[in-house]
Amino acid sequence: MIKPQTLKGFRDFLPKDAKKRQFVIGKIREVFECFGFDPLETPALEYAETLLGKYGNEADKLLYLFKDNGDRNVGLRYDQTVPLSRVVAQYQQQLPLPFKRYQIQPVWRAENTQKGRFREFLQCDIDTVGTDSPLADAETIDCTLTTFRTLGFSNTTMLLNDRTLFDTQNLTKQQIIILDKLDKIGKDEVIKQLIAAGRSDAENLMEVLAAAKPTDRLSQVIETLKNQGYKQEVDFRFAPFLARGLDYYTSTIFELTIAGYGSGSLAGGGRYDKLIGQFSGRDVPAVGIAFGFDRMIEAMEEHNLLPTEDTVTQVLVGVFSQETLAASLATASSLRSKAINTEVFLENGAKLDKQLKYADRKGIPFVIIQGPEEVAKGVVKLKDMKNQSQEELTVNQVVAKLLSS
Repeated sequence: MIKPQTLKGFRDFLPKDAKKRQFVIGKIREVFECFGFDPLETPALEYAETLLGKYGNEADKLLYLFKDNGDRNVGLRYDQTVPLSRVVAQYQQQLPLPFKRYQIQPVWRAENTQKGRFREFLQCDIDTVGTDSPLADAETIDCTLTTFRTLGFSNTTMLLNDRTLFDTQNLTKQQIIILDKLDKIGKDEVIKQLIAAGRSDAENLMEVLAAAKPTDRLSQVIETLKNQGYKQEVDFRFAPFLARGLDYYTSTIFELTIAGYGSGSLAGGGRYDKLIGQFSGRDVPAVGIAFGFDRMIEAMEEHNLLPTEDTVTQVLVGVFSQETLAASLATASSLRSKAINTEVFLENGAKLDKQLKYADRKGIPFVIIQGPEEVAKGVVKLKDMKNQSQEELTVNQVVAKLLSS
Protein backbone atom coordinates (compact mmCIF):
# COMPACT_ATOMS: atom_id res chain seq x y z
CA MET A 1 0.00 0.00 0.00
CA ILE A 2 1.28 3.47 -0.89
CA LYS A 3 1.67 5.78 2.11
CA PRO A 4 -0.55 8.86 1.57
CA GLN A 5 1.59 11.96 2.17
CA THR A 6 2.48 15.33 0.66
CA LEU A 7 6.00 16.46 -0.20
CA LYS A 8 7.74 18.71 2.31
CA GLY A 9 6.92 22.33 1.55
CA PHE A 10 3.79 21.40 -0.42
CA ARG A 11 0.22 21.41 0.85
CA ASP A 12 -3.30 20.16 0.28
CA PHE A 13 -6.15 22.56 0.94
CA LEU A 14 -9.29 20.85 2.17
CA PRO A 15 -12.62 22.55 1.35
CA LYS A 16 -12.74 24.70 4.50
CA ASP A 17 -9.34 26.26 3.75
CA ALA A 18 -9.77 26.28 -0.03
CA LYS A 19 -13.00 28.23 0.44
CA LYS A 20 -11.16 30.92 2.40
CA ARG A 21 -8.48 31.14 -0.26
CA GLN A 22 -11.05 31.47 -3.04
CA PHE A 23 -12.81 34.21 -1.06
CA VAL A 24 -9.58 36.22 -0.83
CA ILE A 25 -8.68 35.60 -4.48
CA GLY A 26 -12.11 36.85 -5.51
CA LYS A 27 -11.70 40.08 -3.56
CA ILE A 28 -8.20 40.63 -4.94
CA ARG A 29 -9.35 40.02 -8.51
CA GLU A 30 -12.21 42.53 -8.12
CA VAL A 31 -9.82 45.30 -7.06
CA PHE A 32 -7.24 44.49 -9.72
CA GLU A 33 -9.88 44.67 -12.45
CA CYS A 34 -11.34 47.85 -10.94
CA PHE A 35 -7.95 49.47 -11.61
CA GLY A 36 -7.91 48.29 -15.23
CA PHE A 37 -5.58 45.29 -14.95
CA ASP A 38 -6.40 42.33 -17.22
CA PRO A 39 -5.67 38.66 -16.42
CA LEU A 40 -2.64 36.79 -17.76
CA GLU A 41 -1.61 33.14 -17.30
CA THR A 42 1.76 31.63 -18.14
CA PRO A 43 3.06 28.02 -18.08
CA ALA A 44 4.44 26.42 -14.91
CA LEU A 45 7.59 25.48 -16.86
CA GLU A 46 9.97 27.86 -18.61
CA TYR A 47 13.26 27.22 -20.37
CA ALA A 48 16.04 27.33 -17.78
CA GLU A 49 17.79 30.15 -19.63
CA THR A 50 14.65 32.25 -19.23
CA LEU A 51 14.91 31.98 -15.44
CA LEU A 52 18.63 31.85 -14.68
CA GLY A 53 20.55 35.04 -13.97
CA LYS A 54 17.45 37.19 -13.38
CA TYR A 55 17.12 36.99 -9.60
CA GLY A 56 20.67 36.98 -8.27
CA ASN A 57 23.03 34.14 -7.33
CA GLU A 58 21.28 33.26 -4.07
CA ALA A 59 17.86 33.14 -5.67
CA ASP A 60 19.17 31.09 -8.60
CA LYS A 61 20.03 28.35 -6.08
CA LEU A 62 16.33 28.08 -5.23
CA LEU A 63 15.18 27.35 -8.77
CA TYR A 64 13.70 23.94 -9.51
CA LEU A 65 15.73 22.99 -12.60
CA PHE A 66 15.73 19.69 -14.47
CA LYS A 67 15.77 18.08 -17.91
CA ASP A 68 12.41 17.16 -19.43
CA ASN A 69 11.76 14.06 -21.53
CA GLY A 70 12.98 15.92 -24.59
CA ASP A 71 16.34 16.55 -22.88
CA ARG A 72 15.56 20.28 -22.64
CA ASN A 73 16.80 22.30 -19.66
CA VAL A 74 13.67 23.65 -17.98
CA GLY A 75 12.63 25.11 -14.65
CA LEU A 76 9.52 25.75 -12.59
CA ARG A 77 8.26 29.32 -12.42
CA TYR A 78 10.11 31.15 -9.60
CA ASP A 79 8.06 34.33 -9.78
CA GLN A 80 5.69 35.95 -12.27
CA THR A 81 7.77 38.97 -13.26
CA VAL A 82 10.30 37.12 -15.40
CA PRO A 83 7.59 35.15 -17.28
CA LEU A 84 5.76 38.45 -17.83
CA SER A 85 8.93 39.93 -19.31
CA ARG A 86 9.23 36.96 -21.64
CA VAL A 87 5.56 37.36 -22.68
CA VAL A 88 5.98 41.08 -23.41
CA ALA A 89 9.01 40.41 -25.59
CA GLN A 90 7.38 37.45 -27.34
CA TYR A 91 4.04 39.15 -28.06
CA GLN A 92 5.14 42.76 -28.28
CA GLN A 93 3.31 43.31 -31.57
CA GLN A 94 0.00 42.13 -30.07
CA LEU A 95 0.03 43.97 -26.74
CA PRO A 96 -1.08 47.59 -26.27
CA LEU A 97 1.29 49.76 -24.28
CA PRO A 98 1.02 50.49 -21.47
CA PHE A 99 0.18 46.84 -20.85
CA LYS A 100 -1.51 46.32 -17.49
CA ARG A 101 -1.91 42.75 -16.31
CA TYR A 102 -2.59 40.78 -13.18
CA GLN A 103 -1.57 37.18 -12.59
CA ILE A 104 -2.68 34.81 -9.82
CA GLN A 105 -0.77 31.52 -10.12
CA PRO A 106 1.51 29.27 -8.05
CA VAL A 107 5.31 29.62 -8.03
CA TRP A 108 7.97 27.20 -6.80
CA ARG A 109 11.14 27.76 -4.77
CA ALA A 110 13.43 25.03 -3.42
CA GLU A 111 14.11 26.65 -0.07
CA ASN A 112 14.06 25.61 3.57
CA THR A 113 10.51 25.54 4.86
CA GLN A 114 9.44 27.52 7.91
CA LYS A 115 6.39 29.37 9.18
CA GLY A 116 4.80 31.26 6.29
CA ARG A 117 7.36 29.94 3.80
CA PHE A 118 6.66 27.01 1.45
CA ARG A 119 8.12 25.47 -1.68
CA GLU A 120 4.91 25.91 -3.63
CA PHE A 121 2.83 28.98 -2.98
CA LEU A 122 0.46 31.36 -4.69
CA GLN A 123 1.48 34.80 -5.90
CA CYS A 124 -0.85 37.61 -6.92
CA ASP A 125 0.86 40.19 -9.14
CA ILE A 126 -0.02 43.41 -10.89
CA ASP A 127 2.36 45.03 -13.38
CA THR A 128 2.29 47.97 -15.76
CA VAL A 129 4.63 47.68 -18.73
CA GLY A 130 5.56 50.34 -21.27
CA THR A 131 5.63 53.59 -19.29
CA ASP A 132 8.20 55.12 -16.97
CA SER A 133 5.68 57.58 -15.49
CA PRO A 134 5.80 57.95 -11.69
CA LEU A 135 1.99 57.80 -11.93
CA ALA A 136 2.31 54.08 -12.73
CA ASP A 137 4.39 53.58 -9.58
CA ALA A 138 1.82 55.46 -7.51
CA GLU A 139 -1.07 53.53 -9.08
CA THR A 140 0.59 50.23 -8.17
CA ILE A 141 0.83 51.38 -4.56
CA ASP A 142 -2.73 52.76 -4.61
CA CYS A 143 -4.11 49.48 -5.97
CA THR A 144 -2.24 47.50 -3.33
CA LEU A 145 -3.42 49.65 -0.42
CA THR A 146 -6.97 49.54 -1.80
CA THR A 147 -6.81 45.74 -2.00
CA PHE A 148 -5.81 45.38 1.64
CA ARG A 149 -8.47 47.84 2.73
CA THR A 150 -11.05 45.87 0.76
CA LEU A 151 -9.94 42.73 2.60
CA GLY A 152 -10.58 44.50 5.91
CA PHE A 153 -7.11 45.60 7.01
CA SER A 154 -6.89 49.02 8.66
CA ASN A 155 -3.27 49.06 9.80
CA THR A 156 -1.20 48.70 6.62
CA THR A 157 1.83 50.84 5.74
CA MET A 158 3.71 50.88 2.44
CA LEU A 159 7.47 51.39 2.79
CA LEU A 160 8.99 53.31 -0.14
CA ASN A 161 12.52 53.76 -1.41
CA ASP A 162 14.51 54.26 -4.61
CA ARG A 163 17.32 51.84 -5.47
CA THR A 164 19.24 54.69 -7.14
CA LEU A 165 19.99 55.99 -3.64
CA PHE A 166 22.49 53.16 -3.36
CA ASP A 167 24.21 54.02 -6.66
CA THR A 168 25.93 57.05 -5.12
CA GLN A 169 27.39 54.83 -2.39
CA ASN A 170 29.03 52.30 -4.74
CA LEU A 171 27.31 49.39 -3.05
CA THR A 172 27.80 45.86 -4.31
CA LYS A 173 24.84 43.52 -4.72
CA GLN A 174 25.96 41.63 -1.63
CA GLN A 175 26.08 44.82 0.42
CA ILE A 176 22.59 45.83 -0.77
CA ILE A 177 21.27 42.45 0.34
CA ILE A 178 22.85 43.00 3.77
CA LEU A 179 21.17 46.41 4.09
CA ASP A 180 17.85 44.78 3.29
CA LYS A 181 18.21 42.67 6.46
CA LEU A 182 18.16 45.68 8.81
CA ASP A 183 14.69 45.02 10.25
CA LYS A 184 15.51 41.33 10.75
CA ILE A 185 19.02 41.40 12.26
CA GLY A 186 19.42 44.94 13.60
CA LYS A 187 21.85 47.78 12.96
CA ASP A 188 24.87 46.33 14.78
CA GLU A 189 24.74 43.06 12.88
CA VAL A 190 24.25 44.90 9.56
CA ILE A 191 27.36 46.98 10.25
CA LYS A 192 29.30 43.83 11.17
CA GLN A 193 28.27 42.08 7.95
CA LEU A 194 28.97 45.17 5.82
CA ILE A 195 32.50 45.39 7.22
CA ALA A 196 32.99 41.70 6.45
CA ALA A 197 31.74 42.43 2.92
CA GLY A 198 34.40 45.11 2.39
CA ARG A 199 32.77 48.29 3.71
CA SER A 200 35.16 49.59 6.33
CA ASP A 201 33.04 52.77 6.39
CA ALA A 202 29.90 50.82 7.34
CA GLU A 203 28.95 53.04 10.29
CA ASN A 204 29.28 56.21 8.22
CA LEU A 205 27.35 54.55 5.38
CA MET A 206 24.47 53.83 7.74
CA GLU A 207 24.44 57.46 8.89
CA VAL A 208 24.47 58.76 5.31
CA LEU A 209 21.54 56.55 4.30
CA ALA A 210 19.60 57.40 7.46
CA ALA A 211 19.84 61.09 6.54
CA ALA A 212 18.97 60.57 2.87
CA LYS A 213 16.03 62.34 1.25
CA PRO A 214 13.63 60.88 -1.34
CA THR A 215 14.81 61.11 -4.94
CA ASP A 216 12.97 63.36 -7.38
CA ARG A 217 11.08 60.37 -8.75
CA LEU A 218 10.10 59.13 -5.32
CA SER A 219 9.02 62.65 -4.34
CA GLN A 220 6.62 62.65 -7.31
CA VAL A 221 5.21 59.29 -6.20
CA ILE A 222 4.77 60.57 -2.66
CA GLU A 223 3.04 63.74 -3.83
CA THR A 224 0.66 61.71 -6.01
CA LEU A 225 -0.25 59.47 -3.06
CA LYS A 226 -0.92 62.53 -0.90
CA ASN A 227 -3.19 63.96 -3.59
CA GLN A 228 -5.11 60.66 -3.53
CA GLY A 229 -5.79 61.08 0.18
CA TYR A 230 -3.10 58.82 1.63
CA LYS A 231 -1.29 60.03 4.73
CA GLN A 232 2.48 60.02 4.94
CA GLU A 233 3.90 58.15 7.96
CA VAL A 234 0.53 56.38 8.31
CA ASP A 235 -0.39 54.83 4.95
CA PHE A 236 3.14 55.07 3.55
CA ARG A 237 6.59 56.25 4.58
CA PHE A 238 10.05 56.74 3.11
CA ALA A 239 12.39 53.91 4.18
CA PRO A 240 15.97 54.67 2.99
CA PHE A 241 17.30 51.24 4.03
CA LEU A 242 14.69 49.29 2.08
CA ALA A 243 16.64 47.45 -0.62
CA ARG A 244 14.73 44.33 -1.80
CA GLY A 245 17.10 41.58 -2.75
CA LEU A 246 16.21 40.79 -6.36
CA ASP A 247 18.70 42.09 -8.90
CA TYR A 248 16.28 43.41 -11.48
CA TYR A 249 14.94 46.48 -9.60
CA THR A 250 16.17 49.77 -11.05
CA SER A 251 14.55 52.61 -9.06
CA THR A 252 11.30 52.76 -7.05
CA ILE A 253 10.84 49.85 -4.63
CA PHE A 254 8.15 49.22 -2.03
CA GLU A 255 6.98 46.74 0.60
CA LEU A 256 3.70 46.52 2.49
CA THR A 257 3.74 45.81 6.22
CA ILE A 258 0.99 45.28 8.80
CA ALA A 259 1.36 46.48 12.38
CA GLY A 260 1.60 43.57 14.77
CA TYR A 261 2.26 40.94 12.10
CA GLY A 262 5.67 39.40 12.70
CA SER A 263 6.24 37.18 9.69
CA GLY A 264 7.45 39.86 7.28
CA SER A 265 6.03 41.99 4.51
CA LEU A 266 2.80 40.97 2.77
CA ALA A 267 3.57 42.50 -0.62
CA GLY A 268 6.64 43.83 -2.37
CA GLY A 269 7.79 45.10 -5.71
CA GLY A 270 9.18 48.00 -7.64
CA ARG A 271 10.34 49.33 -10.97
CA TYR A 272 12.39 47.11 -13.27
CA ASP A 273 13.20 49.03 -16.46
CA LYS A 274 15.99 46.73 -17.73
CA LEU A 275 14.61 43.21 -17.30
CA ILE A 276 12.41 42.99 -20.40
CA GLY A 277 15.31 44.19 -22.53
CA GLN A 278 17.10 40.91 -21.82
CA PHE A 279 14.39 39.23 -23.92
CA SER A 280 13.46 41.93 -26.43
CA GLY A 281 16.82 43.54 -27.17
CA ARG A 282 15.55 46.96 -26.07
CA ASP A 283 14.66 48.31 -22.65
CA VAL A 284 10.98 48.51 -21.81
CA PRO A 285 10.03 50.33 -18.58
CA ALA A 286 7.90 48.37 -16.12
CA VAL A 287 6.68 48.45 -12.53
CA GLY A 288 4.80 45.89 -10.44
CA ILE A 289 4.17 44.24 -7.12
CA ALA A 290 3.67 40.67 -5.88
CA PHE A 291 1.40 39.77 -2.95
CA GLY A 292 2.52 37.09 -0.48
CA PHE A 293 -0.78 35.24 -0.55
CA ASP A 294 -0.07 32.77 2.26
CA ARG A 295 1.03 35.55 4.58
CA MET A 296 -2.14 37.46 3.67
CA ILE A 297 -4.24 34.46 4.66
CA GLU A 298 -2.29 34.07 7.91
CA ALA A 299 -2.67 37.77 8.75
CA MET A 300 -6.39 37.67 7.93
CA GLU A 301 -6.77 34.68 10.26
CA GLU A 302 -5.08 36.66 13.04
CA HIS A 303 -7.39 39.63 12.43
CA ASN A 304 -10.57 37.50 12.07
CA LEU A 305 -11.16 38.75 8.52
CA LEU A 306 -11.94 35.41 6.86
CA PRO A 307 -15.36 33.82 6.40
CA THR A 308 -16.18 31.18 8.99
CA GLU A 309 -18.50 28.96 6.93
CA ASP A 310 -17.20 25.43 6.35
CA THR A 311 -18.90 24.95 2.98
CA VAL A 312 -20.18 26.92 0.02
CA THR A 313 -23.47 24.99 0.18
CA GLN A 314 -26.30 27.11 1.58
CA VAL A 315 -29.03 24.48 1.75
CA LEU A 316 -29.37 20.70 1.63
CA VAL A 317 -32.51 19.33 -0.04
CA GLY A 318 -33.45 16.07 1.61
CA VAL A 319 -34.68 13.05 -0.35
CA PHE A 320 -36.98 10.68 1.53
CA SER A 321 -38.54 8.29 -1.00
CA GLN A 322 -38.95 7.52 -4.66
CA GLU A 323 -42.41 9.06 -4.36
CA THR A 324 -41.07 12.48 -3.37
CA LEU A 325 -37.82 12.42 -5.39
CA ALA A 326 -39.23 14.43 -8.32
CA ALA A 327 -40.48 17.17 -5.97
CA SER A 328 -37.10 17.35 -4.20
CA LEU A 329 -35.22 17.66 -7.49
CA ALA A 330 -37.64 20.36 -8.69
CA THR A 331 -37.10 22.29 -5.46
CA ALA A 332 -33.33 22.07 -5.87
CA SER A 333 -33.58 23.31 -9.47
CA SER A 334 -35.73 26.25 -8.38
CA LEU A 335 -33.19 27.27 -5.74
CA ARG A 336 -30.23 26.91 -8.08
CA SER A 337 -31.99 29.03 -10.71
CA LYS A 338 -31.88 31.86 -8.14
CA ALA A 339 -28.12 31.35 -7.58
CA ILE A 340 -28.62 29.65 -4.20
CA ASN A 341 -25.93 27.01 -3.65
CA THR A 342 -27.99 23.85 -3.23
CA GLU A 343 -27.00 20.25 -2.57
CA VAL A 344 -29.31 17.27 -2.95
CA PHE A 345 -28.82 14.34 -0.56
CA LEU A 346 -27.79 11.50 -2.83
CA GLU A 347 -29.07 8.46 -0.92
CA ASN A 348 -32.75 8.10 -1.77
CA GLY A 349 -34.79 6.92 1.19
CA ALA A 350 -32.20 7.62 3.91
CA LYS A 351 -33.58 8.42 7.35
CA LEU A 352 -34.00 12.09 8.25
CA ASP A 353 -31.55 11.78 11.14
CA LYS A 354 -28.79 10.63 8.79
CA GLN A 355 -29.42 13.54 6.43
CA LEU A 356 -29.40 16.07 9.27
CA LYS A 357 -26.16 14.63 10.64
CA TYR A 358 -24.58 14.97 7.19
CA ALA A 359 -25.64 18.62 6.95
CA ASP A 360 -24.33 19.30 10.46
CA ARG A 361 -20.97 17.66 9.81
CA LYS A 362 -20.50 19.55 6.56
CA GLY A 363 -21.65 22.84 8.07
CA ILE A 364 -24.64 23.37 5.76
CA PRO A 365 -26.77 26.04 7.47
CA PHE A 366 -30.23 24.99 6.18
CA VAL A 367 -32.01 21.72 5.32
CA ILE A 368 -35.21 21.38 3.30
CA ILE A 369 -37.52 18.59 4.45
CA GLN A 370 -40.04 17.60 1.80
CA GLY A 371 -41.96 14.42 2.60
CA PRO A 372 -45.29 13.25 1.17
CA GLU A 373 -47.30 15.55 3.44
CA GLU A 374 -45.33 18.64 2.38
CA VAL A 375 -45.54 17.68 -1.29
CA ALA A 376 -49.34 17.33 -1.01
CA LYS A 377 -49.61 20.80 0.57
CA GLY A 378 -47.21 22.46 -1.90
CA VAL A 379 -44.80 23.53 0.85
CA VAL A 380 -41.47 22.51 2.38
CA LYS A 381 -40.05 22.63 5.88
CA LEU A 382 -36.92 24.75 6.19
CA LYS A 383 -34.75 23.71 9.11
CA ASP A 384 -32.20 26.16 10.51
CA MET A 385 -29.30 23.98 11.65
CA LYS A 386 -27.79 26.66 13.87
CA ASN A 387 -30.74 27.28 16.17
CA GLN A 388 -32.53 23.99 15.41
CA SER A 389 -35.77 25.75 14.46
CA GLN A 390 -37.91 25.02 11.41
CA GLU A 391 -40.78 26.66 9.58
CA GLU A 392 -43.22 25.69 6.84
CA LEU A 393 -42.76 27.78 3.69
CA THR A 394 -43.40 27.75 -0.02
CA VAL A 395 -40.38 27.40 -2.25
CA ASN A 396 -40.67 31.08 -3.22
CA GLN A 397 -40.62 32.04 0.45
CA VAL A 398 -37.55 29.85 0.97
CA VAL A 399 -35.82 31.65 -1.91
CA ALA A 400 -36.62 35.06 -0.42
CA LYS A 401 -35.38 33.99 3.01
CA LEU A 402 -32.12 32.49 1.80
CA LEU A 403 -31.33 35.40 -0.49
CA SER A 404 -31.74 37.80 2.43
CA SER A 405 -29.81 35.70 4.97
